[in-house]
Amino acid sequence: MDAYAAVVLAGGAARRMGGVDKPARTVGGLPMRERVLAAVADAAPRILVGPPGPAPAGVRVIREEPPGGGPVAAAAAGVALLGPGTPVVALLAADLPLLTRPAVGELLAQLHAGHDGACYVDGAGRRQPLCGVWRLEPLRAALDRLVTERADGSTDGGVERADGPAGRGAAPLAGASMRALLAGLRVREVPWVGAGPPPWFDCDTDKDVRRAEEWAR
Repeated sequence: MDAYAAVVLAGGAARRMGGVDKPARTVGGLPMRERVLAAVADAAPRILVGPPGPAPAGVRVIREEPPGGGPVAAAAAGVALLGPGTPVVALLAADLPLLTRPAVGELLAQLHAGHDGACYVDGAGRRQPLCGVWRLEPLRAALDRLVTERADGSTDGGVERADGPAGRGAAPLAGASMRALLAGLRVREVPWVGAGPPPWFDCDTDKDVRRAEEWAR
């Protein structure tokens, strides 16, 4: 797999860090979002979804609708900027400071025929969908399906939406779950067997950041 795009999601509320700009927290002297963008330096285009602000040269920045609408709304905003000729998109959280280019390359290599996407799984076998690569057309179809389901008042991942059908005027994917988005997609689950720390390790707390700093030394 040679050509691919990357969408990096940086719009979370970071409630467990007191609402700080979590992707701007540094690990090894670099903001986490820049570490993730560096891991996909060979992707084109690279799209950062989150609040307006500085970004590395060549990186497009867009905001999800509504702001803070969650990972599915953010993924939809980034995917909307991709042209029809894009075969594959890496969909990545911006708080993965241990992600590396070889780790992304392993996901691309594992995206075999017959699969709509490939993502890492942790030691307990839990999928890490925001550390994965996805064929663009099946992903777009899944986003369209989820919009339709939510407009019809369907449940989202088994939980009834509190705001009712179509979100009562809110953006249709606000609050949607990644599990609901990926339902029905053929996903290749990839355990991390490479050297070094797991690339799917995300930083939700100050303790996580300190642990990532230790690994990054």
